[in-house]
Amino acid sequence: MTTTLQDGTVRLGPGGLVLDGREQVLACASLFYFRIPREEWVARLAAVRATGYTLVDVYVPWNFHELAPGEWDFTGRRDVGEFLDLAHAAGLGVLARPGPYICSEWDGGALPAWLPLEDGLALRQAEPRYLAHVERWFDRVLPLLVQRQHGRGGPVVAVQLENELDFFDTADRAAYVGALRDMAVRHGVEVPLVACAGQGDLVGATGGVPGVTPAFNFYPDDRSPFVEPEVRRYADLLAARDEPLLVTETNRAHVTLRRLLVSGAKVLAPYLQASGYDFGFTPSVGNWGDPGGFMTHDYDFGGYLSPTGEPRPQTVEARVLTAVTRTLGPRLARGVPGAADGAYTGTAPTAASPSRVVLDGGGTLLGVPNLGDEDATFELAATDYLPAVPLTVPGHACALVLRDLPLEGFGGHGTLVLATGDLVGAGPDGVELAAAVPGTVALAAPGGAPTLVDLPAPRPGSPVRVVVDAPPSDDGVPPGEHLRWQVVVHHPVDVPGPDGPVTAPADTPAAEPVRLTAARRPALPTRDGTTREHRTAPASEEVGVHRGRTHYAADVTGTDELLLEGAGDLVDLAVDGRALPTIAGFGATVVVPVAGASALTATAETWGHPNFDDARLPGLAMGSLRGLGRVWSVTGRSDVHALWTVEPGAQWAGTPAPLRPLGGWSSTRVGAPVTYRRGLDVDGTHHHALHLPGLGTPVTVTVDGADHLVTPHDPWLHLAPGAGRDVAVTVPHVPGVLGGATLLRLAPVEGWQVEPQPDRDLVALAGRTAPAEPVDLPLRPAPGEELWLDVDVPPGGCSLRFAGTHVRVAAYAHGELLGRVWLGDPASPRFTGGDPGRLWLPGAWNSGIIRLMVRGTVGAEAPELGAVLVQPTGGTAWP
Repeated sequence: MTTTLQDGTVRLGPGGLVLDGREQVLACASLFYFRIPREEWVARLAAVRATGYTLVDVYVPWNFHELAPGEWDFTGRRDVGEFLDLAHAAGLGVLARPGPYICSEWDGGALPAWLPLEDGLALRQAEPRYLAHVERWFDRVLPLLVQRQHGRGGPVVAVQLENELDFFDTADRAAYVGALRDMAVRHGVEVPLVACAGQGDLVGATGGVPGVTPAFNFYPDDRSPFVEPEVRRYADLLAARDEPLLVTETNRAHVTLRRLLVSGAKVLAPYLQASGYDFGFTPSVGNWGDPGGFMTHDYDFGGYLSPTGEPRPQTVEARVLTAVTRTLGPRLARGVPGAADGAYTGTAPTAASPSRVVLDGGGTLLGVPNLGDEDATFELAATDYLPAVPLTVPGHACALVLRDLPLEGFGGHGTLVLATGDLVGAGPDGVELAAAVPGTVALAAPGGAPTLVDLPAPRPGSPVRVVVDAPPSDDGVPPGEHLRWQVVVHHPVDVPGPDGPVTAPADTPAAEPVRLTAARRPALPTRDGTTREHRTAPASEEVGVHRGRTHYAADVTGTDELLLEGAGDLVDLAVDGRALPTIAGFGATVVVPVAGASALTATAETWGHPNFDDARLPGLAMGSLRGLGRVWSVTGRSDVHALWTVEPGAQWAGTPAPLRPLGGWSSTRVGAPVTYRRGLDVDGTHHHALHLPGLGTPVTVTVDGADHLVTPHDPWLHLAPGAGRDVAVTVPHVPGVLGGATLLRLAPVEGWQVEPQPDRDLVALAGRTAPAEPVDLPLRPAPGEELWLDVDVPPGGCSLRFAGTHVRVAAYAHGELLGRVWLGDPASPRFTGGDPGRLWLPGAWNSGIIRLMVRGTVGAEAPELGAVLVQPTGGTAWP
């Protein structure tokens, strides 16, 4: 990799990201090396290039490269430098996003799992210990980016600091972002620095720090009529600062991308156009506001490339849109957006306030969205020189209507007065349009009247060719010049990419899956069994399990009930060898009956650390730890729902204070807060837990003057010894919002045997050889039983699915955990993202065998693995 300075510049201006002096609205596809096998990097980059997208945004996840404290890996499929070099060779620029926090539905948002173990360290804050760790990360990653900046023979055209900081409670945003900026500048970052807002808070994302340009992530409802005025507001705000509107993330649908384009976006970066796959223990938990979601290994939001690399129909729309932005070039980049109310009429659902860009040098580009599912006809408003013109817009699409575009800048003459098809080319002889429906074009000689021509819809492979003659005019026409234009209308599938025509893959039906029922059972344990004693149950991270599993065992003789606080992510308990239902409560407090038992065993498996910060469940808080959590023996119970005083305030109550049950005050002031107060029978020796069952809304519980949030998802509050002599519960008055209160007295369960089993140990175990006994599926493990299976699979890349019920399956190959699925269990957590039942075996990783770890779970039916279903995948052999 050369670091010699070369000719080449990059700057941000009102026209957007300007590379080597060329102004153009740029399309950017998310493409993540850590979600794609290294053997497929070249093909995946080529597939993005073929769509006309000229940039890729690339997260660089800290915890993908620092495997354990001080243990770094930038080799193999972690060789981000090689990936960047390949992107440059493919002709793609890179928006590099090294965090330190990235979100991306990735384990912990890429923050290493061990950081919270350092007492007092504050994540994503201008706190010295945290910033010292970030600086160690930046010391590793920034030199790789600096060496590959645009202008030094590399692809990096911008560097993003942090990610959507406006979602997080950073106390001093300016100090934090300023510290990150200073680190970047010290390392020699010369390309623009940006910081993106996740919910439109410009200062919340950047801290208002000089030298850091705000960017925006818009995720609107694709059917919303209000997209245009919202986006124009941000375009106007930034124009007043002489800055461009950079949309660093948005939806994949090109109908929305077109609406953003005409509303002023200068960079369009739909998130996850090129999907991927989370190998290993790398998915996150708790995404998108609905607590409790597990991210699937199949990382797919419907982008134009599937997780395994197959192109989808949206690749055609991508080529058309990027052909428009290339053709209009700086005219569009320098254009000024504005409202276009009254520009058209129609009965189909459309924008509440449509947008139109006034192009630099003349002409306008109007967006006409059809937000319905059926084709619709609109009517473009008449002008002084054209009558009203009908416009057909396909369902869930947005037409880009050009008016009054001077053709001199394209080497031609006259004016393209109207084009209802997408302008994908222009030159001395005329114009090229793309359309799948009939349309209209009008051209005029300088000073002459326009000639209006109706255009039929082309068919794939058969473009419509029309010659348009203009009425004679002497105004500005060179001697002997015939005012005649060639108009060619292509079907969208025929629009080429930036490097020429693209041959679409054959439309062949997917192959039927092969059902495999022959397997072998190797004589291997699923764990080594080496344990160490701990007084109390440690968190997984405390014993070096940053991803993987931790096994626990303790004597619970004489205990009737256990209280588990903070257990996650998947916790499998057994009492005297009898398996209990899997706990997947994201740290919510759980009571476990164990009366008459002597031995408790548990396996805690990380699905992933949270990538958001959600206070509703302990295991979804940023920096929360994994494992069995705190385990207590319940030594006493008290009903404390009665004898609460009602205090004056927004809810009137006299003196002396009325004495009511918790939640029992009645008032006409529904929604106004009411405070209940009492002392609890606690001592200075025992821990206690206050349970508020039936909680219908989050409440503030003040314990001895300190406020705590208690939520319906985890209606428990832990009380340290001595705490709880003065407890106040403040809740909006709604009948039935509180359902009682119970106080539990606790004693710690001590004397634990603990076996760490980090991800690397699991992979090594899965790679061992051992004698194997042939078995036929279906296989019926007992609840809680765990075993290995080897299955022979046909060559090539393939999707793996599994027929069965009440089993969890983890698949290994090529020294990697391919992923995990949970079959046929209504008690399993909610999965979000892609397909929760599919695992991917890349062709380059297929040695002809996969190794499965199968675990029976507790449920209404007996566990059974019936078959392995294998279906070939095409990968990125195309284009």
